[in-house]
Amino acid sequence: MTTALVLIDLMPRIIALPLAPHTGDEVLKRCLELANAFRAQGRPVIQVRVDRPNVAEQPPGSDFAPGLVQHGDVVLVKCSIGAFATTDLDAQLRKLGVETVVLGGLVTTMGVESTARAASDLGYEVEFVADAMSGTAAEEHDFAAAKTFPRFGRVTTTQDYL
Repeated sequence: MTTALVLIDLMPRIIALPLAPHTGDEVLKRCLELANAFRAQGRPVIQVRVDRPNVAEQPPGSDFAPGLVQHGDVVLVKCSIGAFATTDLDAQLRKLGVETVVLGGLVTTMGVESTARAASDLGYEVEFVADAMSGTAAEEHDFAAAKTFPRFGRVTTTQDYL
């Protein structure tokens, strides 16, 4: 069984938002640790970021955070909230033989949760790294991690993968 790390929207303009319960910088640090651990084990790392649709130019800070993407990572750009609807994420995962997706990134109740719901619908096992994601409000993040995510998969911490 292959497990892949899927990181959502780790872009400077989103990392800089007032997030809780973890700052964007804390989430980025943990996601970098996770990505390095997955790479060291030969497991796939999928980096996904969003482009705003129907705009001539993306806002500043719309690329991946510096140092995040490494050689060998799968890089996808979505034009939707979740990562499956407007990318070939499903095809990429199936090509790699992935059965379990481990999710981190920003924002908990938007890009991460939308991606998780689609992953579950497509038959993937889902794991949520609760301290490697954050929300626009701590209450939203905490509710998702405690109540919503356990219905779709396993809730973990960064330390579980290091």
